[in-house]
Formats: sequence, C-alpha cells, structure tokens
Amino acid sequence: MAEINFDLIIAAFYLVSAILFFYGLKQLGSPATAKSGNRLAALGMLIAVVVTLFDREIVRFEVIIAGVVVGSLIGVVMSRKIKMTAMPQLVAVFNGLGGAGSAVVASAEYFRLEGLETNIPIEISITIMLGTLIGAVTFSGSMIAFTKLQEIIGGSPFIFPLQKIVTALAFLVIAALIALLVIEPNLQLFYILVVICLLLGVLLVIPIGGADMPVVISLLNSYSGVAAAMAGFALGNVMLIIAGSLVGAAGLILTQIMIKAMNRSIFNVLFGAFGASAATATGESADKAVREASVEDAAISLGYAQTAIFVPGYGLAVARAQHQLKDLAELLGARGVDVRYAIHPVAGRMPGHMNVLLAEADVPYDQLYDLDEINSRFSETDIVVVIGANDVVNPAARDEAGSPIYGMPILEVDKSRQVLVLKRSLSPGFAGLDNELFYKDNTMMLFGDASESLANLITGVKEL
Repeated sequence: MAEINFDLIIAAFYLVSAILFFYGLKQLGSPATAKSGNRLAALGMLIAVVVTLFDREIVRFEVIIAGVVVGSLIGVVMSRKIKMTAMPQLVAVFNGLGGAGSAVVASAEYFRLEGLETNIPIEISITIMLGTLIGAVTFSGSMIAFTKLQEIIGGSPFIFPLQKIVTALAFLVIAALIALLVIEPNLQLFYILVVICLLLGVLLVIPIGGADMPVVISLLNSYSGVAAAMAGFALGNVMLIIAGSLVGAAGLILTQIMIKAMNRSIFNVLFGAFGASAATATGESADKAVREASVEDAAISLGYAQTAIFVPGYGLAVARAQHQLKDLAELLGARGVDVRYAIHPVAGRMPGHMNVLLAEADVPYDQLYDLDEINSRFSETDIVVVIGANDVVNPAARDEAGSPIYGMPILEVDKSRQVLVLKRSLSPGFAGLDNELFYKDNTMMLFGDASESLANLITGVKEL
C-alpha cells in the first residue's frame, strides 16, 4: 500500500486556500459580488488555519479552541455594534492587532531559536527582525490612528521641536540594533529593539492630521500584510507568505487610490500637516450670505425635476440616513425623475464607505456612478442633492491655486442647474476649509440632521 504523502496533501490544501483568496479578492472589487467574495476569502482562511494547526503537530488544542471561541464572540458582537461611521477606527484596530500578532510570532520564533544555542541562519534572522520591526510599528501607529479618528487625542497634527531628527535617529538606532542582532543574538538588545520600534510607530503617525488618517490606515494595513509575510518567511509557512503578500499589495493599491483621489503623495501625507482639524478653519464664512431653503421649496425643486443626482458624504453616515435617501430616490423615480448617485473615491472616510452604506439600504448598484463617470453629467442635471459631503465637492480644489486641496479631483456639482445641500451647519470638512459651494447663486442650504431633512423632503414631495 502506497504511503500517504502528508506534505503533498498540506500543499494541496494551501493551494485551495490561495485560490479562494485570489478569487475572493477579485470579487471584492464590485459591490454586487463583495459579500460572496468575503465569504470565499473567509473560507480560504479557515482552511489555511485548520491545515496549519495539523501541519505543525500541535498536541494541546484547548487554548487554541478557547481563543477561537472568544475571538469569534468578540467578532460577532463588534460586527453588530460598530456603526458604519466608526468603520475606519475598527480597521485601524484590526491593522494594529494584525501587526502585533506578526511581531509576537516573529519574536517567539527568535526566542525559540535563540534558546537552542545554535547559529540562527542569517536569512531567518533578517526576516524575524523585519517582521518584528514592521509589526511593532504597525501596532503602535494603528493605535495612534485609532485615537485620532476617535478624537480621543484630537485630529490635529502633534509636532514638537526636532521631531524629524528624533524620528530619523530612531530609524538609525533600529537599523544598528538589527545589524547587531543578526550578527550576534542578544535578548536584552532584542527587547530594546521592540521598544524603539513601538516608539517609531508613534513618531510616524502623531504628526499626521485627521484628514489624512484614512490614508495612513490604508498604509498601515499594507504594513500589517508585509509583517505577516515576514513572519511567514521566518516560520517557513507558505500560506502565511501568500496571505501577507496579498494584504500588503491590496493595502498599497488602496493607498494609491486614496492619494490619487486627494491629489496627494505618500511623502506629503507622511510628512505634511494637511487636515489639521476643523478648528483650523479661517472663519471667512461669517462675512458671506447663503440662500437658505425651506422644505417646501426644496421639495418642489426635487419633485418637478427631470434629472437628479445624489452626492452622499460622511454626514449621511453620521445621520444613518441611507434608508431615507433611498426612499426619496424611489419616490422621485416614481414621478419620472432620472435619479443617480455620485460616489467620490474618498467619500466618507475610506474608499467604498459610501458603497457599503448604500448597499445596506439596497440601493441598486446600477445607479451608483464614480467620479469619472458622473462629472460630465452635472451640467445637464436639474438638481444635485449633497448630503453631508464637503471637501469632495469644494470648488476651491479646481479654482483656487493657493488652496491646500488644489488639484484634488472633485465632484463638480456646482456646474448643475441647482444644488441642494443638506448639512447641519456651515462647518468645514476634514480639510478645515471653507466651501465656496455653499455661497454660490445656484446653491440652496437646508440645515438640520440629514435623516430628519430627508424625511421632511419625502413628506413634501408626496404632498405635491
């Protein structure tokens, strides 16, 4: 009887997991297939974890099973309790825990090999050090990003004298320690390395303003993947290398999408001070007049329009008004109005934020248009309804060369025949800039909570 080749079986299961990862990731590119893609990728991860546990010949599973149960319960509770507006913070925490996990795995392998009192192969030693470095930086940096987004420490850049010099020195010390540890293992130096790596993560993120924090989270997501890949090299685990590489690449692509949509660069994000906070607003709005609309006037403009475009923003997410928005769209559609949704790549706080929010309300996918598809239609549109969006519709990005957001691609809603802005106040967006759109002759402002305003508009349109 032929002997069973367990290594070949393990490799086959890993291949199945990798295929599920690839196909699931591809399906995540569309709102219509994102749910099934997420399930496929989760199934791939489950297979990879189970196979790895048996491959590594773990004798006692009690702690592992307890961890799976506790972790699953936490995940279920968080998925039900976390609001869509807090999704970037949740992603930051996930990134941080992923980075911490990779750093712990790399450190544990270092402790194991150092305890054997044999020479650690140089390639293994280097990957352990890189996994520890990137994982620790990801953890501490992500925790700072979380506290900024949650406004625990405020969204303004935190800058102190000689900050860049201190950060550069931390880099140099880390490089020196890694070189020494690769040459000669030393537990005391390794502990020092971990502490300085954690400090470096803090130093890299605290000077970045709140408006750029979503980009930082995306970059940290990429770091967590690279850290996992490094841990995979250290352990000789192919599946961990593949999964980490996919996360790292996906994070970089997402970062590129975001900085392109903001007309920024990675260097500018990491070392600039854009997006300090709303408190940096100039206050110029005090000398300008807006045209405030009544619900009746706004309802008439909507009800008798032929074409309408909705532009959702972070304010829609805060008000949890996506269902009312869909109801209004359906009501207008029943009156013969051609309704579309314009989605900016960084509407909300992360790419895809608005797509997920609208999908939750079962908004048809074929009504969603991205910036490149919809911008040419604004000049032909009777009315555009802006719900809680700000910087992504600010004409200063197109018209004012001296503006901090100049060159950032925007939804050119001001070119439409009429604009209705639903907003609580004239407060600026994440960039802390006044928005000229609010003061244009073709703009009407309807102040109040987006959910209440939309409900009033629905009533008003029904009464026409």
